[in-house]
Amino acid sequence: MKSILIDIRSALGVTLAFAVVCCGIYPLTVFAIAQLAFSDNANGSLIKDRQDIVRGSQLLGQNFSGATYFHARPSAAGSGYDAAQSGGSNLGPTSKTLRDTIRERIAAFRRENGLSVTAAVPADAVTASGSGLDPHISPESARLQVARVAAARGLAPAAVAAQVERAVEPPQLGFLGEARVNVLRLNLALDAGDAGR
Repeated sequence: MKSILIDIRSALGVTLAFAVVCCGIYPLTVFAIAQLAFSDNANGSLIKDRQDIVRGSQLLGQNFSGATYFHARPSAAGSGYDAAQSGGSNLGPTSKTLRDTIRERIAAFRRENGLSVTAAVPADAVTASGSGLDPHISPESARLQVARVAAARGLAPAAVAAQVERAVEPPQLGFLGEARVNVLRLNLALDAGDAGR
């Protein structure tokens, strides 16, 4: 009986020690390191406007639908950019639904941006990302939207095009991924009047 009590006491002691280390010391250490070394990333990579109001995260896309804004790529997450329902459509390349949806999106993209019926449309302008929350579009997609945004805002197309070029982010570390444009950052720069400067 005495050895059972010793075993129980040892087991409880080890459990308590692991609870303190794994549930207290380790998470607090990781939290402290993250706040000190990567504060912006650890707090959601938030984007603020010039009035210091949070407008979103540079990691999560938003839906922009007005003519005065650059539009993000389509989203299959819930009713669109719903982080609680993140995910793709799971439609494969042989899906008639996917083919029809892409055909409709290509026609809509050409129509809203004043492109010819034979103009090439970047894939990211008509297909949803795997997460449905992609905050970026390709520079090509942004460039095709310049004329519409400039006309809707009453700005010179060259000024809006220059703003797009300033917004292009290179591949990470110079070789990972593709060049991209963060749609929220670009639209906030336009709202702040940076394209007119």
